[in-house]
Amino acid sequence: MVYEPTVGLLRELHLRHLRAVPFENLSVHLGEEIVLEERRLVAKVVEERRGGFCYELNGAFGALLAALGFEVTLLAARVYGDEERLGIPYDHLALLVRTADAGEWLADVGFGAHSHYPLQWGRADEQPDPAGVFRIVEAGPHLAGAASGVGSAVRDLDVVLDGARVYRLEARPRVLRDFVAGAWWHSTSPESHFTRSLICSRLTEDGGRITLSGRRLKVTAADGVSRENELTDDEEILQTYRERFGITLERVPTVRTEAVR
Repeated sequence: MVYEPTVGLLRELHLRHLRAVPFENLSVHLGEEIVLEERRLVAKVVEERRGGFCYELNGAFGALLAALGFEVTLLAARVYGDEERLGIPYDHLALLVRTADAGEWLADVGFGAHSHYPLQWGRADEQPDPAGVFRIVEAGPHLAGAASGVGSAVRDLDVVLDGARVYRLEARPRVLRDFVAGAWWHSTSPESHFTRSLICSRLTEDGGRITLSGRRLKVTAADGVSRENELTDDEEILQTYRERFGITLERVPTVRTEAVR
């Protein structure tokens, strides 16, 4: 079957990925090496039936899109934290995707709870999505008269959700190896939230979300109503990973305490 790299296909793949492939940091706490090579990332998702965090998920998704004929550019971002402080350089990896029929789109299947569908690049107005109202706005000084797009003058952009800044994008092309230091920091530093907690989360078919944080299972419906319960038995936890996320583990991951200091 031949697929055209259209925005319709991109939207469908984006949503299906969020429903099927969990956002998770289990490798950090299982002592598994995170290798930022396309072949390894695709194997982890497809063959090993695992998820990952941004570098892995968007890295593998970008490889899929490129194989289907989309033009894909890797972008670096810094995530806004408390008091709108920006994270480290190469804090996050997102994708700029050019379609055959509708220009460029920001695709991001590796941020956890984010937009269900790609966001249109070059638009500063509101973009409604099931996850909320998004905007992509200029984040600072740039060369006057520059057109939008990777091929033009470099400038930073903020992705905004419901009025709050989510992350700052550097609109210049990157390659996977550029993110190695960021992945290492997030998987080793005691200052990274990934080393301090366990997370496994995916979008559900009804537009809600299911999340296992360590031993706490949270199921949120599309209307925002959620229920939580604590899993105390190891076998119940492993069963939840299998049945709710499609992940088969030999042991229950626990938060590592030997992060680099």
